[in-house]
Parts: sequence; structure tokens; C-alpha cells
Amino acid sequence: MTARNGSSGTRRNCVEERGRLARSRRPSRPATETAIGRGRPLAAGEDARAPSARNEEAYTLKPIVYSTSIVAVSALGDALRSDMARLYFSNYDGADESLFFGDLARKQEVLLVRAGEQLVGFTTMLFFEREWGARPIRVVYSGDTVVDRAHWGQQALAFDWIARMGALKRERPEIPFYWLLLVKGHRTFRYLPLFGKTFYPHWSVDRSDLKPLADALASEMFPDDYNPATGVVEFRRSRGHLKDDIALPSPAEIAKQDINFFLQRNPGFRDGHELVCLCEVEPHNMKPLTLRLFGSGHGMD
Repeated sequence: MTARNGSSGTRRNCVEERGRLARSRRPSRPATETAIGRGRPLAAGEDARAPSARNEEAYTLKPIVYSTSIVAVSALGDALRSDMARLYFSNYDGADESLFFGDLARKQEVLLVRAGEQLVGFTTMLFFEREWGARPIRVVYSGDTVVDRAHWGQQALAFDWIARMGALKRERPEIPFYWLLLVKGHRTFRYLPLFGKTFYPHWSVDRSDLKPLADALASEMFPDDYNPATGVVEFRRSRGHLKDDIALPSPAEIAKQDINFFLQRNPGFRDGHELVCLCEVEPHNMKPLTLRLFGSGHGMD
């Protein structure tokens, strides 16, 4: 395989200013804060469903405003890098700052999500081209993806990531485009069915045609740790794994097909093992909402 670098840059986007996100987004928890939600105890006889006029102001709905930006890794300031590290280590054990910042330095772009002025999520990206089957292909490799627990379920990160993929596809529409995702947690695995109709590996659709490319990419990136027999990067020592209190899915989640499949395919996820997944970033492989966001994709400022 031969490598050619992709592109990077920066942009800024406010979710409320973009109708497609404001209409479609479902925050991780109700996008409101109330006196009850903040933990104020109810007075004797007070009905939470019918606040009195005297307390009406205290129950005023306050929407959570999410904003996103895509920034070149080389343009990240020290304070923002520190915020990213703090967010990462609030969710992961088994790594240190040297590993985190070293991995970040090997990426090109980062998609940042803020609630007001607070950083609440990010995902890192690397773009490259390879020769495969005597023709060029383009690959986006997703690195660390972290969302603050209080904001699980917000869709700003997923929606704007999809839009960014659309912009990249339009740069080179004639070249097949693939998403390489290494997964060490069941929540991250669920981004795949949100995005695509099929991918490898899938619990009900045979996409073994994608396995040779997945094997080649993973073997190139992790030659000492990738096991093609299992399709898992099996690090001898964890390079980062979810904290115990958020690693395991609930019984209700385990009953879901996709999550149960992930647990079977990557039994060592609690040790930081990563399931190698590959998805076609092409219109024919997208669900209706994904296709709309993909078509409205934006580039970097």
C-alpha cells in the first residue's frame, strides 16, 4: 500500500443556528434544567407537575445549546488540549498523558462539542489514501471518541461528523471512501448502525467482502497487536479502557442485538481490546437521515 495524506483545517458551527440540527437533535438528557432537575427538594404539599405561580420562574425551561467546531490538531492550544485530556481521563483508565497526547499528535482533525462554553465531547480523525485492488481508496480513521456522561445521547457530534464526511466525499467523489473504526465500548459500536445500513462485522448482514481491507489496514497500523483471526486489536497492555462503572452495558442493553454482538466479538474490551470495523462511506450505504446530513456536509473554514 502507498500512503498520501488528507486535508485539514478549521470551522465553527452553532447548533441552534443550523435548522437541521435544531430540528433533529435529541440531547443526552432532557435539554432543560428545572429546580427539581437541579436537586431542590419539594416543599410539603408541592406538586412537581403543577408549580405554583410563586415558583414559576424557578421552573423556567433552559435549553442546552450545543455548538461544534472542527479544528486542525496542529491548531489546538494548550488549554484546549488539557480540557480534552481531562474529559478523556474522566471516562478511561489504563492510559497516561504521554499516550493520549502522542495519539492525538498522529491525528489531523478533531471535532469538538461544547455545551455553552464547556467542552463536553470530541472525536479525532485521520484521513489517508491507499492503493487497494489496483485503484486508490480514501479512508477516515476515527481515533478517541469521548462524550461527557451528563451529555450522553446528544446528537451534535454524530450529525456534524456525518456532515464532515459528506464534504470530504465531495472533494474526491470518484474514489471509494471507507470509515475505519476501532471499538472498545458498546456505545461507540452503536455509531455504526446509526450511520450505515451495513458494515463489517455485522450481526445479520454478511459483509465479509470488507474483511480483507479491514485486515490490511489494521495489520499496517497495529502489526504487533492485530489478530486477523478474531478481527480484534489485542493489546498486550491496555492503551486505554473504559472505567469500570461505565464499561458494562445494562441487562436491557445486552438484550439488544448490536450490543450483544459486540460483546461476543470483543470479549476483551474491558482490557482495552479494540474490534476493527469498516464501513463504506457511500450514499448507497446510508440511512435516510444520514444521507440528508451527508448531502448537507460542510467543510473547514
